[in-house]
Amino acid sequence: MTDAAPLARRRDPDRKEKILAAAAELVAQRGFHAVSMADIGARVGISGAAVYRHFDNKATLLLALFDRSLDGLLREENVIVGRREDIPAALRALIERQVDFVVDEREFARVYYREVEHLPPDDQMRLRRKQRQYVEEWVHVVRELDPSLDESAARVLVHATIGTIQSALVHNVGMSDDRLKAMLRRAAYAVIGLPVEGS
Repeated sequence: MTDAAPLARRRDPDRKEKILAAAAELVAQRGFHAVSMADIGARVGISGAAVYRHFDNKATLLLALFDRSLDGLLREENVIVGRREDIPAALRALIERQVDFVVDEREFARVYYREVEHLPPDDQMRLRRKQRQYVEEWVHVVRELDPSLDESAARVLVHATIGTIQSALVHNVGMSDDRLKAMLRRAAYAVIGLPVEGS
């Protein structure tokens, strides 16, 4: 009786996530056009050809990266707004999550805001719809906090608040992440009209 056939080579179950993380980091550093699939593979410890086993091309990889980030934000937003008996607390939680995203996941966020225009128009539209869905949940919460606001006014406040937080993506601020987060939260509270905690 012969020995059993050698076990098939096991594929790393986390490889796709590792590829996405490497792509986000490299594209954030160098820009979309300056990064090749071979560069991404090398960062993960595989060949460029192996990256193509997971993604058809660089555009589909970029799209998967953006989808993952936006879907994660939407899932967490749904949890937050689903427990909004305390509306100010829900709004603070939305601000906190956006601050964490911008500071802790800045590579992903920078890639999105710099590179989304490289995707096909249909994919750009789909991602923009997800962005609008994200913003509209904030709008509902803001209007529950201040019913005197109409939708347009609430939307302006929400965009101004998110824009304040995302301002940290466009320059290196030269401070610790904890201090940056605290300052962004204070600025966001001020824009949207929440009192600073502890004041």
